[in-house]
Amino acid sequence: MRGVLHMRLLPLLLFTVVFALVISSGSAAAQSVPPEREQIAAAVRAAPPALRNEATVLGYPADADGTLRTLREGAGRLICLADQPGGDRFHVSCYHRALEPFMKRGRELRAQDLSRGAVDSVRRAEIEAGQWSMPQRPTALYTLSGPAGSYDAAADTARGASPVKVIYVPYATAESTGLPTSAGPGEPWIMEGGTPWAHVMIVGPKQP
Repeated sequence: MRGVLHMRLLPLLLFTVVFALVISSGSAAAQSVPPEREQIAAAVRAAPPALRNEATVLGYPADADGTLRTLREGAGRLICLADQPGGDRFHVSCYHRALEPFMKRGRELRAQDLSRGAVDSVRRAEIEAGQWSMPQRPTALYTLSGPAGSYDAAADTARGASPVKVIYVPYATAESTGLPTSAGPGEPWIMEGGTPWAHVMIVGPKQP
């Protein structure tokens, strides 16, 4: 049963956390860009409530070139990314500041139209060469993903969107953690084991 559930969830998981793992800096210039306050409100929905007000938020100013810019500078521990205008799904994420080198480099490489495999290869080579590093302690990432139009600005809700909680534990494996490599909703499992960006995942229920 767990294997069946995992296969059904895999497309969502790959979309929401493929590093975030997630996350593109593609052009939004030709799209209708929501007001910055709306982008901020939607972006922080991915974070635990207690961490939302102080989070830094990156989004898409209407008068910019369609790439991510800082919409709000916060003193908190999280950086949140707004939903990309014109995307075919709603997707926001928040992650610990210590993960910014990893996330930023991923955005830069994807902007060059590199494949996921090429992005991973470049990042791993750079990590191993000491050009930048992953945090050596467990660090969190939160995503919220659903159909386009999930977020209702007036109600500040993301109906039908699914949350995913991620804890990065570099080089962790199923053997070193005692976690499975697949699991049902609400249960932790490990993904990309043995890599610098190995992480524990927990998929939550859809937002009502």
